[in-house]
Amino acid sequence: MAGAVVWDREADVVVLGSGGAAMTAAITAHDFGAKDVVILERSGMVGGTTAMSGGMLWIPNNHHQQAAGIADSDEDIVTYLDSLAPGALDPETLWAFMQNGPEMLRYFDEKTPVRLHAFADFPDYQPYAPGAKPDGGRSLDNAAFSFARLGKWASRVNPSKMAYPLRGSLMEATRGTLDEQTLAEREAGDYRGLGQALAGSLFLAVIERNIPVEFETRARRLVKDGDRVVGVIAEDASGRTVHVRARRGVVIATGGFEWNETLVKAFLRGPLTGPVSVPENEGDGLLMAIEAGAQIANMQNAYWMQSTLEFKPQHRAAKPNYLLGSDERARPGAILVNRKGQRFVNEAANYNALGKSLHAFDAGTHSYANLPYWLIVDQRYKDKYHLFNAAPGAPAPAFAMKADTLEELARIAGIDGDGLRAQIERFNAMVRNGHDDEFHRGDNSYDNFYMWGDMEFEPPFRTLGVIDKPPFYAVKMEAGALGTAGGPKTNADAQVVDWQGNAIPGLYAAGNAMAAVLGDVYGGAGGTLGPGMTFGYIAGKHLGTHLPNH
Repeated sequence: MAGAVVWDREADVVVLGSGGAAMTAAITAHDFGAKDVVILERSGMVGGTTAMSGGMLWIPNNHHQQAAGIADSDEDIVTYLDSLAPGALDPETLWAFMQNGPEMLRYFDEKTPVRLHAFADFPDYQPYAPGAKPDGGRSLDNAAFSFARLGKWASRVNPSKMAYPLRGSLMEATRGTLDEQTLAEREAGDYRGLGQALAGSLFLAVIERNIPVEFETRARRLVKDGDRVVGVIAEDASGRTVHVRARRGVVIATGGFEWNETLVKAFLRGPLTGPVSVPENEGDGLLMAIEAGAQIANMQNAYWMQSTLEFKPQHRAAKPNYLLGSDERARPGAILVNRKGQRFVNEAANYNALGKSLHAFDAGTHSYANLPYWLIVDQRYKDKYHLFNAAPGAPAPAFAMKADTLEELARIAGIDGDGLRAQIERFNAMVRNGHDDEFHRGDNSYDNFYMWGDMEFEPPFRTLGVIDKPPFYAVKMEAGALGTAGGPKTNADAQVVDWQGNAIPGLYAAGNAMAAVLGDVYGGAGGTLGPGMTFGYIAGKHLGTHLPNH
């Protein structure tokens, strides 16, 4: 096929997408020898879901962790991950992640504007599991980054999912260590934390290397010459077909397929109703890889996240905008209930594990027992905490239902009133007794972590509080996702493999576009970005050092 193609442009390496994994691949490929690198980005913005996220990276046994005196070992890491997915992980790619993750961090510390530090006490997401770090060390936070350094390119970074800009690192913000003068200086320099800091600093590294980003250029098909991938067929903003030759290879880093209803229904283990990622994540890379003969894996899994539909703002292409629902449910005075008015989960559990509880199937009614579901809070909660995009004490969001009694709230929401009243009476009694006998909320370090708990109280009351002050509020929640976890399977060099396990020459994958190296496991904060950027690094390094131009 390639022999008949007239190329519109050529490069050593073509990277599809511009999220954390994609920019990492482009930077690394350039630095390790592939000087001519181009990024094809479907939208008019860079950063993908990385820019909208918390921006943390989960990298076990990293040098920041070691410098903080937090011991780790290969044995502990494997024990932890294997306990969460017994016998399910591929040893080859897992070892590649474990070895290359710390190397990637050191390289980016030394060679790029990216600045990460250990969030020392941020616990692993399953702190009770063998090999876990219940007191933290494996999750890394971004130093605040000044968007003034991006100049005219600052407006090209996807916005955060936060309702307001975070001017410090996540650790600074949650610990309240920024004084007024520092905050004013941060405001003046347009400093941003979280995923904004990560995407912004990666983008600056891309700009410093003169790596072009072709905006509004949507990759559609891969071009093969025999077994080898040699280029990409894309569409530009006008719909014109563009042929881009890749002398060394193509990196698929286009994100997941959570916005593609057909693919979601075909592959995922249960309903996904409210994705919180960028709306361009429609599985473009997955479809291209399948057509090129790629083996696919882990397709049933996603990185689950609770969300709620915000009525007013719309995403690009008029797609609905869903707000993150990871914090509200874990604070004192909040519970989640199903249509029977019953709790069904530890509300303070990590978002990925909690998401799986939404797929419980009731064979008697032939329905998902916990879908739909609602967040329930009272006025005491509303006065003290954020309720999605509404500040403490401010009017509740338009999408929140409100009533003076639990029975009336249940009627408005469509919840069983008797069930809701009985559940809240039972919950309040357990709170007053100091223990959640139903789901053990507040029994471990993760539940009581100050990121989402209330530090004015001691455990377990950082997450447990009564619901008894009217009026009461209900918010309908969605089975959301940060992204999907399935895609083309890779080997330890990030090369996409075919159904016989052989590498497809010239084709690589990283980030949520590839079959997740950790399967359905979410090890800790940054459980997507850590492996994603690591495999972006592996792909770029292999393309830069191991491959001649073709």
